[in-house]
This record gives sequence, C-alpha cells and structure tokens, in this order.
Amino acid sequence: MMHRRGNKAITSTVLAKMTTESKLHLCWCAGGIIASLLMYSVLQERIMTLPFGENGEKFESSLFLVLCNRVVTCCVAIVCLLWTEESTAPVAPAYAYAAVSLSNVVATTCQYEALKYVTFPLQTLGKTAKMIPVMLWGSIIGGKRYKTQDYALALAITAGVMLFFLTGQVSSVGAKTDSGTALVWGALLMLGYLGFDGFTSTFQDSLFKGFSMSTFNQMLYVNAFSSLVSLFGVISSGQLWPAVALLSRNPQAIIQVLALSLAATVGQLFILHTIRCFGALLFAAVMTTRQFLSILVSSFLFGNPLSVGQWLGTAIVFVALYYKSFGGGSKAPQATRPSDALKSPLQSPSKSPGNVASGSMPQWDMESAGKADTIPAHRQ
Repeated sequence: MMHRRGNKAITSTVLAKMTTESKLHLCWCAGGIIASLLMYSVLQERIMTLPFGENGEKFESSLFLVLCNRVVTCCVAIVCLLWTEESTAPVAPAYAYAAVSLSNVVATTCQYEALKYVTFPLQTLGKTAKMIPVMLWGSIIGGKRYKTQDYALALAITAGVMLFFLTGQVSSVGAKTDSGTALVWGALLMLGYLGFDGFTSTFQDSLFKGFSMSTFNQMLYVNAFSSLVSLFGVISSGQLWPAVALLSRNPQAIIQVLALSLAATVGQLFILHTIRCFGALLFAAVMTTRQFLSILVSSFLFGNPLSVGQWLGTAIVFVALYYKSFGGGSKAPQATRPSDALKSPLQSPSKSPGNVASGSMPQWDMESAGKADTIPAHRQ
C-alpha cells in the first residue's frame, strides 16, 4: 500500500520501499498515461499536418478540434459525477470558470496552430519551457518566491530548447510559407501558448481558492464554458461549416477527431488518479518519459529526424526535467491517504480547495512535468 510522503524529493529509496502491489499499481497508471497520451500526440500531429482523402485536403480549424475535445470531456465529466454521486451544481462564480476557459482555449488553439509551422518535436520541447512563464505569473499573481535552483533548471531547459531550435530542421514540412516565415509564426504561436497556459494554471489556482469543489465538478464547468467559447469562435470565424464539410467527405477524419478527444480525456482520468495516489513528483517523472517517447515516435512515424545538436538539446531538457522530479527543485504536494491508493480512477480526489484540476487536457497539456511545486493546472 502507499505511504505518506514528506516534503522531500522522491528518490530511488522511496520506490524501493513500495510494496509489489503498489509498484504494479504505479506501472498500470504510468502505462495508461503513456499509452493514451502517445495516441493523443500521434493523432494531433496526423490531423494537423497530413492531408485527407484523394484531394489532399488539410484540416485547417484548430479551434474546431478544441471544441470537439471540450464537448467529449464534458460528457465524460457528467458520467463521472453521476457515477460518484457528486453534486452537478456549479460551485464557483461564472466569471471564474469563464476566465479560465477563455485563456485555456487560446492556449490550446496556439498549440495546435503551431504544428502548421514547426515540427512536433520542437512543439513538444517548447512546451517544457513553460516553467519560466509559470514562475513569472506565479510571482506576479500569487506572490510566490522560487529558489535559485528553480531558475537554474528553467534556464537549462530553455537553453536545451534553443539548442534544438538552432541546430536542425524545425519548420513543418507542410508549412504554406517559406522556412523563415514559418519559424516566426511557429515561435509566436508557441510563445502565445506558453504565456496563456502559464497564466491559466496560475490564474485558476487564484480564482478557485476558497471554493470546495470536486475535480469532476470543475472539469464539467470549465469545459462547458470552453465549449461555448470554442463554438462562438468557430462560428464567428467561419470555420465551423468548412470543418464539418471536410469531415463529411472524409469519414476517417471523424474517427481520428473522436479518437483524439477520447485519448485526451482518458489520459486526464489516469493523470487525476496518478497524482492522487502517488503525488506530483512521480507523475512528473511519468510525464517526462511520455514527452521523450512522443518525440521518438514522431521522428519515426512522421519523418522528423533529429540532428546531433538537436539530440543534445533534447538530452539537456530531459536531464533537467528528471532532476527536478527526482533530485530537487520546488517541493511537491503530499500524496493522499494510503486508503485512497487503490480507488477507482472514477472516484473523485479530495474536495479540498487546492485539489482541483481544469479538466482540459491541453490546459494541463499533460506537459506539466516541469511543475513540481503545485499540482498541474493544461494544463492537452
């Protein structure tokens, strides 16, 4: 069974003290996260970069994908609330849900749009640089103070990303503009993602502080508001009917969009369960592994070979992330009680104000491996 964690970084000694049952449970959680999010990564890159049908149509509407993801997550959240017999009534004021939803939708749209201009490996590595905007927003909004070691790790990760950027092919093969212009647009979109995603997680923590709600309750209402924001966006921008028309002409695209949304939601359920049972640090290690595997899979499946310099930059980033998970950095929250360890992933975590999640895959982005000072807030 699981034991309580103190405020120390996880070491191999902690893992060694786990019972066989707990290790198997951790393997099951890690396998679920990695499998579902690898599927999410593959489908994301396939939908946004490769053509559909004989006419070679490209899927252009990132916002439509966000809409589909949010609607599916809403449906799953309702099922989870009914399953756990929790209240479906909103707890926080509408403006809190709306503010988080708006910034989340913008961040996720930037993430998808970036794939039109830069390669998936660069997009994935770029998202690890979110430590800096998260720390900046944390200082500005929450008045948090970080250690010198945290800033050093953030700079090391940023240096690794820059090395990757400067030493090999980083523009998307399917980009409609020249390489230089594609890089500029891709970089701006990734900066937009990092800024809004860092703001979302920090702002969410501030807005929902003091409200006692279950994770699934917040999943429902944040994603409901996100669905409305996304629907307004696709209609007002004229993206809705072209996206629907493309899906009607290409049934395989419908399957892939639905599979993308389901993979995102299943991955989030595994994440909620893993954080509750094993704490944020082990979750961070699992997510770091998943990110690295996503880059490998993309390199082999979609023809994104990396140069020696890019592999070196990748190594710098992931060594820093693993060090943050196992060797130092900010402290992680404690895991839940031992009696909670083997509950179903559909059982909601503790209803303490601090134990909430956005319910949106991109907001956690399941890329919050660099954040060990708080339970991730992408953040698909």
